[in-house]
Amino acid sequence: MAVQATVAMGILGAAPAYAGESATLISADSQRCLDIARGSQEPRTPAIIFDCHGGANQQWEFTAAGELRTFDGARCLDIRGASTQPQAVVQSYPCHGGANQKWTLRPDRTIINPASGLCLTVKGGETANATGIDTWRCEATAHQQWIVGDTEPPPDDTEAPTPPSGLAISALTCRSATLKWEASTDNVGVAYYDIYRDGQALGTVNASTLTAQLALTAGASWGIYVNARDAAGNVSQASTSLQVQVPQCQADTQPPSVPTGLRGTVAGTTVTLNWTASTDNVAVTAYDIYRNSIAVGASGTLGYTDTGLSANTTYQYAVAARDAQGNVSPRSAAVSLTSGNACTDVICSTARVAQDTDIPWGLVALPNGTVLYSRRDAKDIIALNPATGAKKNLGVIPNVQGTDGEGGLLGLAIAPGFPASNPWLYIYHTSPTDNRIVRVRYVNGTLDMASLEVLLKGIGRNKYHNGGRLRFGPDGKLYATTGDAQNGAYAQDVNHLSGKVLRLNANGTPPPDNPFGNYVWSYGHRNPQGLAFDSLGRLWEQEFGDSQDETNLIVKGGNYGWPNCEGVISRSGTGCATTGYIAPKYTYRNTEASCSGIAVVRNSLYVACLLGKRLYRSEISGDRLVNVRQFFVGTYDRLRTVEPTIDGNLWMTNSDAAGDKDSIPNNTDTAIYKVTLKP
Repeated sequence: MAVQATVAMGILGAAPAYAGESATLISADSQRCLDIARGSQEPRTPAIIFDCHGGANQQWEFTAAGELRTFDGARCLDIRGASTQPQAVVQSYPCHGGANQKWTLRPDRTIINPASGLCLTVKGGETANATGIDTWRCEATAHQQWIVGDTEPPPDDTEAPTPPSGLAISALTCRSATLKWEASTDNVGVAYYDIYRDGQALGTVNASTLTAQLALTAGASWGIYVNARDAAGNVSQASTSLQVQVPQCQADTQPPSVPTGLRGTVAGTTVTLNWTASTDNVAVTAYDIYRNSIAVGASGTLGYTDTGLSANTTYQYAVAARDAQGNVSPRSAAVSLTSGNACTDVICSTARVAQDTDIPWGLVALPNGTVLYSRRDAKDIIALNPATGAKKNLGVIPNVQGTDGEGGLLGLAIAPGFPASNPWLYIYHTSPTDNRIVRVRYVNGTLDMASLEVLLKGIGRNKYHNGGRLRFGPDGKLYATTGDAQNGAYAQDVNHLSGKVLRLNANGTPPPDNPFGNYVWSYGHRNPQGLAFDSLGRLWEQEFGDSQDETNLIVKGGNYGWPNCEGVISRSGTGCATTGYIAPKYTYRNTEASCSGIAVVRNSLYVACLLGKRLYRSEISGDRLVNVRQFFVGTYDRLRTVEPTIDGNLWMTNSDAAGDKDSIPNNTDTAIYKVTLKP
């Protein structure tokens, strides 16, 4: 079941005003203060901007309930008539807790009313004394930005806060819980705490708030952590994750009824199954599919397609139903089906060539058929002979450090001409201080660790959002994906290495034809992890989102919108309608995706997905992706990496949930598969 959680806090992203204290709100455009006209406490007195004087009618307190109070808490900032339309008058009014009195101060310094989705705005962009305040769509322009008291950071503040600590859950029920933590410290002052669940943003609270109310989904299992952020935008490393198992709301021990009517059709080496629905006292959530008594997949519908079977082979299938609490029905009556003598679908067969106890992350196929792959948490490189399954450990890469999340030893690449003219293995990894790209010579089947060179350092790191894929292009340049290090502002800063696709010369220098005079090739990315070139030399990229994943076609200097736009969802400012933002070529709900690696073989794009536990295949038609299909849904658990083989097929790696979200080596059960494609 997909895990859902929200931070049920009144204020998301408030600046560092301490609990019980108030501060002025200064318009960034005029430097005048948010003011209640004439200092009047009469209900419906309009809000204006006025020269700052520090009076009670210019002192504002963000409360935990989400109100913006003035006059020592006696009045609330209110939208007249509870209007949700633009240009509504903003006024003071006795506090009543209504939606028209709730305000959220966001990291871009806009103050939004969540009920209307509109921002607190100085009318007409004027700067004169006594200009009124109304609501307007959020554009993050200067007349919508507010400075809280004297919280402007020093211009040279680059020091991040310390990580939050001491996370604890209390009042845990099937629907809610209270999260608490201990404060971070900062050289200037902590402004915000950003709350995450397994890499997904839940919300932001102000620095005076060390608790959050979480809305939960019964039965969910997840890890929560907190980052601290200061007013200059510096983000701490994450706290240690707190693992929480949400209880069920009521006991349920009754399994669903047995599925009936199982039937199937055969087309070459592909079997398609259908069956009649089961019933349950609460609800059926999924069906597990068994092939020869072994679970090979799951389906949320009444059908399943099993691909890549051996030719001329008889298989027995059965199906069982399960509910949200893990009650499983007896299996259905079995049906026997015999595959054909030739492959008729795009995927012909799948064979496991190796198993591992760590996470295979980066993978390259050498010209002689050897496969090299990185083990993320074990921090070493393995040479695999696919013909025999024999493996050789080539050694631990120095200075690699995990993040108690998704950092570690990540992407690999070899250059055209390997090994004769360029014997280097290129590596992306997390260090104690950053993410970086290094290279080491591959000599006679070994790694010459003495030759290791750091090509690029200073890429932001955090528990999640580290990026990490490497790919040489047909131009001989090295391309790399970098995550935003859980700081969305980095993604829009073309002078920062994070939240980007980077482009390097093979020796690590920036090519002179890069668009911004540095390493940045494209920007506005959240956590990209897939790179692949098509037959026309165009670069495709796969990117994790909060709620939508993206497949993008990367162009030189392109801006892909994060954090203002995610997929086709506007998040801040003018969102996805912003001039110059490049829309994705395909989007996916992340419950069916959370995709990492991609590969292009014979003009088809293959996308390996973790949470979705499936492989997407689409055909590249011009600049579009068409005929999108899903394979191996639930068959091989979480899929992480796909790479072309030297004979025109696919290597595919998986990653099980047990060790996927930590940095503990050798605590997982994974494999490398060869997927044979139809010629």
